[in-house]
Amino acid sequence: MSKLTDVPKRILIGRALRSDKLGETLLPKRIALPVFASDPLSSVAYAPGEVLLVLSVAGVSAYHFSPWIAVAVVVLMFTVVASYRQNVHAYPSGGGDYEVANTNLGPKAGLTVASALLVDYVLTVAVSISSGVENLGSAIPFVIEHKTLCAVGTIVLLTVMNLRGVKESGKLFAIPTYVFVAGVFIMIMWGAVRGLVMGDTMKAPTADYTIHAEQGGLAGFALVFLLLRAFSSGCAALTGVEAISNGVPAFRKPKSKNAATTLALMGGLAVTMFCGIIGLAMATDVKMAESPAKDLLHNGTPVGAGFTQDPVISQVAAAVFGSGSFLFVVLAAATALVLFLAANTAYNGFPLLGSILAQDRYLPRQLHTRGDRLAFSNGIVLLAGAAAVLVYIYGADSTRLIQLYIVGVFVSFTLSQIGMVRHWNRHLLTEKDPAKRRRMHRSRAINAFGATFTALVLVVVLLTKFTHGAWVALLGMVIFFVTMSAIRRHYDRVSDEIAAEDTADEVVRPSRVHSIVLVSKVHKPTLRAVNYAKLMRSDTLEAVSVDVDQADTKALRAEWERRGMEVPLKVLASPYREITRPIIDYVKSLRRESPRDVVSVYIPEYVVGHWYEHLLHNQSALRLKGRLLFTPGVMVTSVPWQLDSSEAAKKRARKRAEWNAPGAVRRGPVTQPKKEKAATKK
Repeated sequence: MSKLTDVPKRILIGRALRSDKLGETLLPKRIALPVFASDPLSSVAYAPGEVLLVLSVAGVSAYHFSPWIAVAVVVLMFTVVASYRQNVHAYPSGGGDYEVANTNLGPKAGLTVASALLVDYVLTVAVSISSGVENLGSAIPFVIEHKTLCAVGTIVLLTVMNLRGVKESGKLFAIPTYVFVAGVFIMIMWGAVRGLVMGDTMKAPTADYTIHAEQGGLAGFALVFLLLRAFSSGCAALTGVEAISNGVPAFRKPKSKNAATTLALMGGLAVTMFCGIIGLAMATDVKMAESPAKDLLHNGTPVGAGFTQDPVISQVAAAVFGSGSFLFVVLAAATALVLFLAANTAYNGFPLLGSILAQDRYLPRQLHTRGDRLAFSNGIVLLAGAAAVLVYIYGADSTRLIQLYIVGVFVSFTLSQIGMVRHWNRHLLTEKDPAKRRRMHRSRAINAFGATFTALVLVVVLLTKFTHGAWVALLGMVIFFVTMSAIRRHYDRVSDEIAAEDTADEVVRPSRVHSIVLVSKVHKPTLRAVNYAKLMRSDTLEAVSVDVDQADTKALRAEWERRGMEVPLKVLASPYREITRPIIDYVKSLRRESPRDVVSVYIPEYVVGHWYEHLLHNQSALRLKGRLLFTPGVMVTSVPWQLDSSEAAKKRARKRAEWNAPGAVRRGPVTQPKKEKAATKK
């Protein structure tokens, strides 16, 4: 099987990398920006639209509130970016929000943050891919007609790309991300020139449409609630900001400084693009409706179910560049690509966080292992599977999925900033240097403001989005929290059980060893097992067979006596022709008679060379070993007999000696290269 799977594995993800090559996979800022910030940068493609969709409930007249909502989102963005710049300097190890909360607020707070982030990363993939499919569908009808299939296929493609390694996938993602950013800036500048300098009238494709207000004439509390809901939808632009603090170890040195610079650059770009698109949407008279089929009217008539509502950025691009123009097509393609690649933020954040949680025994240890390309392969596959299930359930509908979004990220924002305030309080108690104390006071003030602001936004998000689907995200967080707590209890219990005693006197030594060799016939594997068992110098040694066929048992006894075997043969009755149960019962009876004795069972086994031969051999031995593993005081030893076909397999394995076979177990951290160690010492 390994030969069948190894070749496609190498074609898809490339040759395996040595552990000492980790330093070569570290990212410069120009690559780190598209790798870790593609989510907040790409969110400007759908966040403005979500604001207008919510406001459309009150009709077109409510659209004039959108610039004020944009201002609130900008203030929040700058607050969060400034706060996380403190995080990356204080906690550069890659734990991010989880490490901050776990260190300063305790394990439960840390686990809450981890649960929120894991849910948010899964949703990031689902929302980004679904939104990308919808944007691409505005130009290619086939895509929108098969949204779910295209979305799942894109997830598979992204998974393969990320399995090839962070640096290699980052180079592939950098071009469309920078093309998208450049395209949006060109659109904003050209739109400003046409509108402010040339005096052109730019009209979106939906400019002549009207909106049927579901709740017209809103005022007072109802209006405030609607504005808060629109603000919470616009806050989708902040998702992914925390990924940089989780990915600090992936940056080149100086890691913290480069991560902080990337954060600032990301914040500036995202804010400018978000505000520019909102402004152009107002200038081009874009119309959006939550239920366009009945609420979007053309000449007083609903557009009907056949109408496809294009995203805001597509409508603005059509108004500024002209529908079908070269720049329109380039921006549409870049938008779709960058939305697909925005999921890459989660593909880097989820596996890294999963590795840290696995190291802390909250997730299976397999997630702590780096794969062939020095990426956390198991975490990447787990994320892809969860996102694909979510996309399938929600039919790749970004409007439905986005209602689940951002709850988790604001939970992590808030707890992280509270943790940072406690971090600075703790350091201020011991720090005497006035200059350092001033910096700490400034940092604490930034984090305190960030904690207050993000806590308020979290309350708003919960109030406005809970009934629209946010409860699903909260349920996911609870499931992750309970599951990870149960995993930690299991690992703690196992650790306590297998912990070595402090003194040798406390270890109860077995009084005797009772050895059993399982036999069915007198052949070479049986003779090898018997001779091997003799070498172990057991206190008692016997051969055991199960009587499932009287003729075979009689022939076995006769052959045993003819050869004059020194080891006594014991035959166990099996009236129901079972093999496993009589042996298990006999072994348990030996343990009951002498609890301090150890029973050592030797099982002769065939070693075959082809996968299909496994179906013909070793099944009874495997079942028996599986049962004996759960019997205390029993040791199981396999005595292999290599068939001729196994020699051919051995030759094939020798040729692949330098390859990592699929499923190979890797242990331990990736060592730091010697050159990097020397540079660190200097």
